[in-house]
Amino acid sequence: MRYSSSMNWILDGVDLSLVPGERVALVGPSGCGKSTVARVALQLLRPGSFCNGKLLLAGIDPRQLSQAELRKLRGEAVGLVFQDPMTRLNPLMTIGDHLLDTIKAHRSDKGSVWIKQKAVALLEQVEISPSRFQAYPHEFSGGMRQRLAIALAIALDPPLVIADEPTTSLDVAIADQVMDVLSNLCDDIGSSLLLISHDLALATKWCERIAIMETGRIVENNLSRNFLLSPQSHIGKCLVSAARAREEGQYPSNTLPEKILDVNQLRCWHALSGLPWQWNWLKAVNEVSFCLHAGETLGVVGPSGCGKSTLCRALMGLIPIRGGEVKLQGQSILHLKGEFLKRARRSLQMVFQDPFASLNPKMTVSEAITDPLLIHHLVDRVAARERARELLDQVGLTPPESFQNRYPYELSGGQQQRVAIARALSLKPKVLICDESVSMLDADIQKEVLDLLSLLQQRLGIAILFITHDLYVATGFCNRVIVLDQGRIVEEGFGKTLLESPKSPITKKLVEICPTIRSVT
Repeated sequence: MRYSSSMNWILDGVDLSLVPGERVALVGPSGCGKSTVARVALQLLRPGSFCNGKLLLAGIDPRQLSQAELRKLRGEAVGLVFQDPMTRLNPLMTIGDHLLDTIKAHRSDKGSVWIKQKAVALLEQVEISPSRFQAYPHEFSGGMRQRLAIALAIALDPPLVIADEPTTSLDVAIADQVMDVLSNLCDDIGSSLLLISHDLALATKWCERIAIMETGRIVENNLSRNFLLSPQSHIGKCLVSAARAREEGQYPSNTLPEKILDVNQLRCWHALSGLPWQWNWLKAVNEVSFCLHAGETLGVVGPSGCGKSTLCRALMGLIPIRGGEVKLQGQSILHLKGEFLKRARRSLQMVFQDPFASLNPKMTVSEAITDPLLIHHLVDRVAARERARELLDQVGLTPPESFQNRYPYELSGGQQQRVAIARALSLKPKVLICDESVSMLDADIQKEVLDLLSLLQQRLGIAILFITHDLYVATGFCNRVIVLDQGRIVEEGFGKTLLESPKSPITKKLVEICPTIRSVT
């Protein structure tokens, strides 16, 4: 498949088949064509695309169908689970309306009572209470939204379900629940599953066969266990090596004695309901204390809803703090105002989970990096552009001239995250807060970004607060790790100690359910 006759093939000679009830994982580096396979199967291609070769879904070639016939095929022959369910759900429609709308479109011969019963049954199948029928997507957690997406995908009992990175934005505990629900439902209705993922451990845990893609071709296709024991292709060996490095902690680290950030008894409570003098409080972060030294990386790990992201936002001043103290280089920052607060905030910068969403699509790479410098009036435009080129070189986007005038959509995920890191470093911070900053990247790109952060840390002496749902990544990358649960620190120590001798119930659960290639081999 290619987009025009003058372009190279995006998919070139792909040979892949699934038998009824089979689970196959499609794994490969960013840009290799994994998601394009799903788009080709459903004919969700941009105008002008060329698609040659044999393509059959349940014995039907979708390329020969009219638009009306294609709409019928989508959902009845193939169910698709997207990476980010929030972007695929209508915020103005209730959960129930999403299901009713899908069922009505394909089962117009059925009565309203049957359709409502079917919708309620689907919610129960994905372990969502029917009492949430009138809720809206924003009232659901990420895991619940993804389970709704699964319900929509299997609503018409399709013989094939394609799940395109269905757990990337979820923590490891919720990801395990979602995959368990998806796997069981595919078994119940007899559907085959094509799991598209960059997570090798996840893929091999849930699929008996694995296909490895590189530059539009499938270079390996083997049983998962056989592949992990003896990968044959170069990219296969790199993926297995990167996965082992993640689990065995092969990232450099360096710790210096100077205390940079000191958090004491921090509280972030949200009022849910009740009278002003009798509020019902959600204690998102409750009495959290820790310190961070120059050159040190502190990992913060915990399940979805434990308070990790709330902690980040509180430290960045994005949400109100109800109590406690935060000291930056010995100075309390909670009561600073105006220019004094603005100056202090330069020392705390953040790298977000989704680099594409965190970059302005209308700004070039150079403009994205120079923007903070100009906002703080630190340099003029000429000096800012020169600083941007220096930072691009620093984060490995060389030569800078090849990247400075590009827009975010013209970059890979790893390149986008490097730009986000360069922007965060533009103000010369003392502390870098990384909120799930590698969870959306392929294993090999993930390792590249982690290696880059370690290198920058050694060069600049910055401290890193590293938020992640993956205990193995935290163990490999961080000097120390704290485990959050229900807004409190329940355990802390060296990552290896937590893996080998977890004490708290939530740490034991995280160790138990985190997929690893060691558990397969």
